[in-house]
Amino acid sequence: MMKTLGSGSISCLMIAALFIPGFAGPAWAAEEILSGSIKEMMSPEEFKAAGLNKLSSEELEKLNAWLQGYRETTEKVTEKKTEKRVARSFFHHEPVVSRVDGSFAGLRGHTVIKFEDGTAWKQANIDDHAGPSPIDHPGAAVVWTGFGYKMRIQGVPEFYVNPVKTP
Repeated sequence: MMKTLGSGSISCLMIAALFIPGFAGPAWAAEEILSGSIKEMMSPEEFKAAGLNKLSSEELEKLNAWLQGYRETTEKVTEKKTEKRVARSFFHHEPVVSRVDGSFAGLRGHTVIKFEDGTAWKQANIDDHAGPSPIDHPGAAVVWTGFGYKMRIQGVPEFYVNPVKTP
């Protein structure tokens, strides 16, 4: 009579197989997790200790197929969460660090500054004027100060800005 692993054992095994090689450090471990079979990912001792050596080649093939589908699903979920966090960060006062999209010629009262990351910012105080010589794609950052958003651009004193909602 052949013993098979219960779904709880497989879940624990999958979690261990996905995370343990990632903590080992080498870059090849991450690549192995994304493409290798479970037998390639585990040492012979681990494979035997998990009871996977008792599986038929067909059962092992099905386990590898399931594992690959699980990896793809996990990757998609992770990408969506990352996208959501990036989109949300604009409104939750996390610093925005980017470069000015194009050339920055200074502040003229109603200046709108577009970043390479797609965000846009409008000068808040129309009385602020600064006129450095034009700088191509200067580094820039926007931080929340408690009183509003403050922008820092290379070669220009800090100034307050308001976010511009882009369509």
